[in-house]
Amino acid sequence: MKIAIIGAGAMGSIYGGHLSLNNEVYLIDTNETIINYINENGLTLDEDGKSNIYKPKAVTNSNEMPAMDLVILFVKSLYSRAALEENKNIIGKDTYLMTLQNGSGHEDILEEFVDKSHIIIGTTEDNGAVLGAGHIRRGGVGNTNIGMLIDDNVGFLNQVKSAFDCCGFNVKIHNNIQQLIWNKLFTNVSLSAVTGILQVKIGYIRSNEYAWNMTKTLIHEAVEVAHKLGLDADQEKITQDVENVTVKSPEGITSICADLCAGRKTEVDTISGSVVRAAKKAGIKVPTHEFVVNMIHAMEGRENK
Repeated sequence: MKIAIIGAGAMGSIYGGHLSLNNEVYLIDTNETIINYINENGLTLDEDGKSNIYKPKAVTNSNEMPAMDLVILFVKSLYSRAALEENKNIIGKDTYLMTLQNGSGHEDILEEFVDKSHIIIGTTEDNGAVLGAGHIRRGGVGNTNIGMLIDDNVGFLNQVKSAFDCCGFNVKIHNNIQQLIWNKLFTNVSLSAVTGILQVKIGYIRSNEYAWNMTKTLIHEAVEVAHKLGLDADQEKITQDVENVTVKSPEGITSICADLCAGRKTEVDTISGSVVRAAKKAGIKVPTHEFVVNMIHAMEGRENK
């Protein structure tokens, strides 16, 4: 399978490296230092107690590339539209677009480039960290969960599963992938949002009654939206799960918190913002989520010392 991966960060590199074992893989990133290093030295993944070197094709632009069978987005969600626009020459009439990015609602952007029948959405349980240019530490390993917005009449998901599984991944195909995405989203729209605004570690949320009240309100609003979408959502269980995260990982720092601290833009539009958009479509009010989105955007670009 011809596969292009846009974004050579930790996750893009993990997938690009492994998929290159049995597929024609192109790793695309605008960072010339990373691309040059991979082309000269290979892509190093520290995994299973050793360092493995992979040899995907690495490019800074896709001008000389043919149309792909599959394009996977691994850029931060706020750059998705620009990344696809810059590489639209590799998106042919038979190309499928896949996103395993955090958050929800990515399909709204993908639909600007391909038909709904050619969109794959999902989540990954793998994780990793960048150690240097072309050098990644692969942390936890888990399932790659995928599904489509409409019926997969041509069986492309099974082709993806075959192409991935033979390279060391474990792909699970889901008929209702939105349920899985929202299950993960509940934690992000509560903990990530509140820790970001307050600039605190995860453990603070449960220890402070006001922070915890806000977190529970966000969960309640998200559950109401999920129900309108026809998804299962047990508010009591979700709240308990979020509370467990604050107890088990008290020193944890969420991505929104880290981005705001560093003065970077966040992915709030595909996290809390996705709840706001879904609520508008469903005709219900989510005032706390609207406040969170506005507040986080107001804080972006303001470096905290």
